[in-house]
Amino acid sequence: MNVTRMFDGSMSMTFYTVNYPANVSLKTFYFKHETVKNTRVTLALANSPSSTLVHISESHNSHKCGRNFVPNKDGSLDRSNTVGIIGGVSVDSTLDFLKKLVEWGSKEGKECPPFTLCSDPKLGDDLLNYELASFPSLYTRKRPCNVDHSTILENLRRKKAFLEQGGARCLVMPCHLLHMWHADVSDGCDVPILHMAECVARELKEAKLRPLEAGCSSRIGLVATDAILKSGYYQKKLQNEGFEVVLPDKATMEHTVIPAIEALDRTDIEGARNLLRIALQVLLVRAVNVVIIASHEMCELLPQDDPLRKKCVNPIDALVRSTIKWYRSVEQSS
Repeated sequence: MNVTRMFDGSMSMTFYTVNYPANVSLKTFYFKHETVKNTRVTLALANSPSSTLVHISESHNSHKCGRNFVPNKDGSLDRSNTVGIIGGVSVDSTLDFLKKLVEWGSKEGKECPPFTLCSDPKLGDDLLNYELASFPSLYTRKRPCNVDHSTILENLRRKKAFLEQGGARCLVMPCHLLHMWHADVSDGCDVPILHMAECVARELKEAKLRPLEAGCSSRIGLVATDAILKSGYYQKKLQNEGFEVVLPDKATMEHTVIPAIEALDRTDIEGARNLLRIALQVLLVRAVNVVIIASHEMCELLPQDDPLRKKCVNPIDALVRSTIKWYRSVEQSS
């Protein structure tokens, strides 16, 4: 992972060596975000191309960490409330989650949840190939997809095992596509793996939304890539909470959503933004209470002051809040 690129403009670093398992090169640095306290982070670079960031402490003294933790000699962490994060197809999505976890988790002087972040470029490339294969108009001019489910699943299981062995007691995946394998990865897992769609559905249930049409249940719109829509996991989790899920019809997908994704592929941001607005308006006309945008790239298209943004839900936000809630509950019970 290119740390300079990740935190460019918002980090000052001081390096020193820390003991870690064989075949792993480990360095620790401090970074200071504009709105976050100084935080010590450890970067472990193993033989594989994956990278790991470990949030160690808010103390500059590695020997006086107070209630925070330091790695054991075997690389594990001395806390029962560490969050393990598995990065996916979008580095931006992972960093958006991490930024919000640190900022929101540190509000009112509270301690930010300790975390371990594992990001593997190989997994990201495989996921990207897999997702793009669902858009032939995008991929026929690029490389063909030769990645199957089992390759991605085995990679995910290795990441899960690595984080569990490293001390993580709760796992999260701030990537919509990764949740297609959530059930398989969770099978036999000793720690909870938060499901992004469940987090969103639970928050919407707690919001007690009122139906916009008499005699109907509350309706939730969903905009996502073709791969996410076909997987059906958002629909299932929302329906389990009693919501009616409204998807873009075929014409809306063909003339707005897919072209918006193609516009993003060409870096035509304004064109993609206008097409997304049309797709959202079409769903809102169908009396949906809110629209879930299950795509980090599409979520970022709408400016903060855009009125349509108030009618949209970013699942990453719900995942962050659920992660912090899990951490606080563990803290209170310990």
